Amino acid sequence: MDLSLTGFLSDLKNLPFLITVILVLAVVFVNGWTDAPNAIATCVSTRAMKAKPAIIMAAILNFFGVLVMTLVSNKVGATIYKMVDFTAVEGLPPNAPIIALCASLVAIVVWATAAWYFGIPTSESHALIAGISGAAIAMGGWAGINFSEWVSVLYGLALSTVLGFASGFAVVKLIELLFKSLERTFANKFFTGSQIFGGAAMAFMHGAQDGQKFLGVMFLGMALVNNSTQTEFENIPLWLIVLVSLTMGIGTSIGGYKIIKSVGMDMVKLEKYQGFSADLAATGCLLLASLTGIPVSTTHTKTTSIMGVGAAKRISAVNWQVVKEMLLAWVLTFPGCGLISFLTTHLFVIIFS
Repeated sequence: MDLSLTGFLSDLKNLPFLITVILVLAVVFVNGWTDAPNAIATCVSTRAMKAKPAIIMAAILNFFGVLVMTLVSNKVGATIYKMVDFTAVEGLPPNAPIIALCASLVAIVVWATAAWYFGIPTSESHALIAGISGAAIAMGGWAGINFSEWVSVLYGLALSTVLGFASGFAVVKLIELLFKSLERTFANKFFTGSQIFGGAAMAFMHGAQDGQKFLGVMFLGMALVNNSTQTEFENIPLWLIVLVSLTMGIGTSIGGYKIIKSVGMDMVKLEKYQGFSADLAATGCLLLASLTGIPVSTTHTKTTSIMGVGAAKRISAVNWQVVKEMLLAWVLTFPGCGLISFLTTHLFVIIFS
């Protein structure tokens, strides 16, 4: 498969591939727009930063997160790339696999935009996984799913939920122990700076995790249009990394105050040291997942770490009604987005192949 920029531009003459590229970039843009604000929710809610400079910071660090982590380890992208097989069944129309990928991306955009409209921090990662899985099942039944790679998705669900909560609880307790004798005025200044650092680290790791997932999808589209589905996910060209990371950064720059409010203000009322604890815990979880190739939800990881921090103070400090709404959105994402993708795939194949 030709991974050069020249080869990519030549492939754009294939209309289904052109539409796929536009849709992948649209999903990346929506991810930056609706999902990335989770990273800076705590530093805005604790007033360590105002929303506008925080969003600009997140946009820049999302860009570098995609760029740097992909050069260090591309395991997350490889997991997404290998997770489905759109060609599992023989005798499909020639363009059916790439049309199915387009259908899955339409479903993801619809789901994510609806979640943003209602201010629900649904997981873009789970929507992506559900969308491409639903399309793969529509193409080849359960043979379209690579269950050995799907195991990593299940690990990621547990990691982002259980470890996020436990890490948030443990880190805030450790911070309270280490800094209990710190004079309050100095502590506020110290944790204001620490909170900004934590928000920056979270934005970087959001790009590192989610950017790679979309690189995997873009690479899958390039492989399908070139009939090269056995190509290994490696030696990702720099121009492709820059394209995805820049699109995510632009999406983030638009902001998402509804999401910031839901995550950073409505769920738990945080002080600066608590916000820093949540960011530090979530960043550590995301770094571990990225280096081991487990695709986790940055939304899950961040919100459960905030829950852990709140619960460390007292259980009633967490607004469990908001948590209930988030959990409902997360639970519905797999069947909801997957079903939309499944039906859209069948419709698109009938219309366009």
